[in-house]
Amino acid sequence: MEKVIKELTLLLLYLTSWQEKEFSIKIQRSWKGYPFEILDELREEGFITGSNRAKSVYFTEEGIEKAKEFMNKYRINETGLE
Repeated sequence: MEKVIKELTLLLLYLTSWQEKEFSIKIQRSWKGYPFEILDELREEGFITGSNRAKSVYFTEEGIEKAKEFMNKYRINETGLE
């Protein structure tokens, strides 16, 4: 069950994320409104990054790719459930 929670947390982070341009680089960000234990695990696995003091996280390229995999796995598209 913990694996599913982690997958869905990453997916929700991605689905509620936005793009920003920082130093001419596009980055994907999301608010940290999820259990810190799960966010810590996602950070350790290299899917997200960011300061502990910040209220948002940044996606790594690996995190974006993994979230997109979970979209396919759970049959979700950019507008919602298929």
